[in-house]
Amino acid sequence: GTLREDIEPINEWIYDTVNNGVYKAGFATSQEAYDAAVGPLFDTLDWIEERLSRRRYLMGERITEADWRLFTTLIRFDHVYECHFKCNKRRIVDYTNIWEYTRELYQWPGVAETVNFDHIRRHYYYSHDMINPNRIVPTGPDLDLRATHGRDRLAAA
Repeated sequence: GTLREDIEPINEWIYDTVNNGVYKAGFATSQEAYDAAVGPLFDTLDWIEERLSRRRYLMGERITEADWRLFTTLIRFDHVYECHFKCNKRRIVDYTNIWEYTRELYQWPGVAETVNFDHIRRHYYYSHDMINPNRIVPTGPDLDLRATHGRDRLAAA
């Protein structure tokens, strides 16, 4: 099929299990709802980790919309979703390929300037009083997103 036809089912799956999966887990009001969200979330992250071991980007040698849609969740994951939303089976830094990929996308020209971790942490930890009634905002983690990503070992267009 065309690239668009190939991207759509991956976008839908990643949206449901990762982008929205962190919210399903974070706002779960029962153990069953949490388990139903967190299992598919980490199954999908495992699939992405394996896929990125063979491909520079989700769809191959070219960066696509699918990569940027995933990036928005990956860049927040260890700062917010891992702790605040209890998505703590593994951190993004624990996935070799996903962590390198996240750093590569962060290092694209103009991207780092759009990411404000203080704002991200304040927004999530302060605005969800159901989850964090005392509105305590953590200071970390300290992650080196500017470290060499090593993704250039895989082909890029």
